[in-house]
Amino acid sequence: MLKKMTKVLLDGRGEGYVDVAVSVFAILLVLALGVNAFPMFMTKMQLDNFADELIREAEVSGRVGAETSARYERLAEKTHLRPTVTWSQTGRIQLNQEVSVTVTLQTDFGFIPGLGAWPVTLTARAAGKSEVYWK
Repeated sequence: MLKKMTKVLLDGRGEGYVDVAVSVFAILLVLALGVNAFPMFMTKMQLDNFADELIREAEVSGRVGAETSARYERLAEKTHLRPTVTWSQTGRIQLNQEVSVTVTLQTDFGFIPGLGAWPVTLTARAAGKSEVYWK
């Protein structure tokens, strides 16, 4: 029986079918990874836009305060994201003084649904200069 199994395994007549089956499996695995990773890239793009919009609000208003908080709420409502925001400074920002913002969001990434996921932290940064002169 062992000789017969060895002979069947060493025979190359069905080799093409096995190659095709393995290739199809590998392609499907790569597609599954892509389908699961695509939303992560979309969230990262939204987070980058979130940071850019917040810093633009700080530039135009000349301060980090009520205006930027209101802008955060509008963006959170629009994107359905509630990231953590960290400013380099708060309050009034003098003309041409630089300010930066870091926006952080923790999300779960799972390769195969139902087999669990692991947390991934997405971060976006933006910087700008105030356009307001405070007397």
